[in-house]
Amino acid sequence: MTTESSYTLHTSLDGVTPGQLQGFFVDWPNPPSPDTFHRVLAGSYRVVLAVSGGQVIGFVQAVSDGVLTAYIPLLEVLPEWQGRGVGRALMTRMRDELRHLYAVDLGCDDNLVPYYEALGMRRGNLMFTRNYARQDGSPTG
Repeated sequence: MTTESSYTLHTSLDGVTPGQLQGFFVDWPNPPSPDTFHRVLAGSYRVVLAVSGGQVIGFVQAVSDGVLTAYIPLLEVLPEWQGRGVGRALMTRMRDELRHLYAVDLGCDDNLVPYYEALGMRRGNLMFTRNYARQDGSPTG
């Protein structure tokens, strides 16, 4: 656990409940529930959480083969905490967690490219598909 100015960074979900995972996925048309979100984080290769006053205020997760590569699918900070260095602290810690790997990739919208470039990442190409009907992560029937 690392202490920042008014929050701490954690690399474990120990003691974190779905109730502490509220307010994320702003503007998603079909966001995951806090229970599903907790399952997403629990299934990650690595996770870093920013916690203030018992509430998770930001997170970053990585999926990986644990040998050569990792992908960072999600980095989010609650809107009221944005612009205060939380995202930078989360990414810095995650990059430390993944420093043993050859490649760490992520995809982002064009407007976020400068943010990630400022963190030392380089622009590349990403190909993807999306099934927004499954965006909430609910079990299929």
